[in-house]
Amino acid sequence: MKVITREALSSPCPMPGREARTTCIGLVQTRWYDSTDAHTEQLREGVSACAGAGANVVFLPELTLSRYPADRRPEGPADASAEDLESGPSLALARELARDCDVHVQISLFERSGAADQRGLNSSIIVAPNGECVGRTRKLHIPVTEGYFEDHYFTEGPADDPYPVHSLELDGVDLKVGNPTCWDEWFPEVARCYALAGADVLCYPTAIGSEPDYPDFDTAPLLRRVVTGHAAANGLFIALPNRFGSEDSSTFTARAASSIPSGGCWWKHPGTRPLRWWQKLISGNETTG
Repeated sequence: MKVITREALSSPCPMPGREARTTCIGLVQTRWYDSTDAHTEQLREGVSACAGAGANVVFLPELTLSRYPADRRPEGPADASAEDLESGPSLALARELARDCDVHVQISLFERSGAADQRGLNSSIIVAPNGECVGRTRKLHIPVTEGYFEDHYFTEGPADDPYPVHSLELDGVDLKVGNPTCWDEWFPEVARCYALAGADVLCYPTAIGSEPDYPDFDTAPLLRRVVTGHAAANGLFIALPNRFGSEDSSTFTARAASSIPSGGCWWKHPGTRPLRWWQKLISGNETTG
């Protein structure tokens, strides 16, 4: 038997005399529009609303600018709808929103990788108000089920840095953010590894909805229990910005949510309209929404 030891980490639980740190996060719940102008306008409105309410960082849904591609297997090149990270529209829009609204903005995209099999990466980035990209994370767990044929489009994120924690300077608060994506939220080791790496907040940009193989099965209550458990077990704030509406064979259930270390969970509007939502986070002495 091999025993592995490491230096003990400080507890994330509230302790007497521990200094409280306060910040505010925003979540934007959107549907996909075929019109690029209409689609980006709803995102601008959402980020602006959250920033106006005091949010320091705003989180957006999975594959923010695009239709969800993996409800069907690709008929041509798998990366036909992918984009280059540096020159593509996602980074450009995130920079515009971050600068205009003076907030950090997270955005998710189908990143072209140049792989021989033409699959790309399901990536999430965080952009600071000065336009700098300060965080980049690739989705680790790739669904293989009916209606979510992501294994035909995406490869797993690289194993050399699977759980990167990004430090965001937000009005004097150094917020440590982990940014896994969607299906990663079901796996307890993901939240645990981020917590051990020092994360305060996890944001999972999400596209979760109907299950074509099981049309009567609503995954939302199960996901709520899973996410609440991750937060309580690891002393984390957790945020899930989702999309809503029907896209061909898929119907996304929205229910953007957040959970706090004490186990409370806010499960928002079930999903027929946009949602702009902000939540104050107080760590150290208490948590509040």
